[in-house]
Amino acid sequence: MPQSHATPQAPKRYLYGPGPTQVEDSVYQAMANNVVGHLDPYFFEVAGDVRARLRTVFGTSNELTLAISGTGSSGMETAVANFVEPGVKFGVLSAGFFAERIAEMARRHGATVVKADKPWGETFSDAEAREFILRERPQLVAFVHAETSTGALQSPAAICQAAHEVGALVIADTVTSLGAVPVEVDLHGIDIAYSCSQKGLSCPPGLSPVTVSPRAVERLDARKTPCDVWYLDLKLLRDYYDGKKYHHTASATLMYALREALRLVDVEGAKIRWNRHRESHEYFVRKIEAMGLGMHVAPGHRIPNLNTVRTPEGVDDAKVRSRLLTEHGIEVAGGFGPLAGKIFRIGLMGPLATRDGVDFFLNAFQQCLK
Repeated sequence: MPQSHATPQAPKRYLYGPGPTQVEDSVYQAMANNVVGHLDPYFFEVAGDVRARLRTVFGTSNELTLAISGTGSSGMETAVANFVEPGVKFGVLSAGFFAERIAEMARRHGATVVKADKPWGETFSDAEAREFILRERPQLVAFVHAETSTGALQSPAAICQAAHEVGALVIADTVTSLGAVPVEVDLHGIDIAYSCSQKGLSCPPGLSPVTVSPRAVERLDARKTPCDVWYLDLKLLRDYYDGKKYHHTASATLMYALREALRLVDVEGAKIRWNRHRESHEYFVRKIEAMGLGMHVAPGHRIPNLNTVRTPEGVDDAKVRSRLLTEHGIEVAGGFGPLAGKIFRIGLMGPLATRDGVDFFLNAFQQCLK
């Protein structure tokens, strides 16, 4: 038999999960551009454009804003490793899997971790957040803005205010919110925020946007020991992106993709994009409730672009998800931890966050629930 030399093709999928999410066609096209070196002037031109556009979606004027080479977890570890020194008191407001991951990272870097805990899917009230922070008086406070494991959206305002009263820096996980929900780093006073490329920004995975406030940069420059993760050392990365001093071989291809994804945000308009995701979410909830199904998170605390629907009694969520994939090419995710088998995690992000996108998904979902 003659050997085939055809290029293998991945199957067509509709990515309605919590991430990765659907990628715009022009982002794919951008990735086909010529590869240049990681010290090429054109690479730094693209990286500079990415940094400027990231400031817009983060809602910040922070000079130290860049895209880390790595997925969202690399952004999380960047935030933790650069600001934790042994013995530092690290407060975590935890109501889901990714808050627990932050706590575990902080422990591994030598922090003394204190936590406020709530059931998965709940959020902290302003009074609860304030009481915890003023009682514990940590040097760092971390919270998840949009908890991917539960679908709950946490308000940042009271957390940041109380943290600054005790002199703490605030770390915010915006992995699921950036690009689909207002983050408003400067307005709230978030000191370190990190995200990913493959959720609200509708880009392939592989880059983690990070932004650091001037007061956090002062703390970074004053630390007595070097960051214990060389690859994620913000001082070294700053020398690379600002001073063009070799650090690692960053991917030009992924940077092209992120620049195009951010350009599309600018073309649409950030506020229009946020409203589109919110309106799609509201339409989705109305249709879900009309089907007799319920949402896991209480109204007013839901992530617009990540919907958690309770699994109906007697339904095997794994079988439904398998049918969606094999019969319709639709990917969604189930719950894990205490929510395993209890919820579907359904993303409405980027090009799928429209009424047509909702209807397309729900028509298939209804068939598979039967």
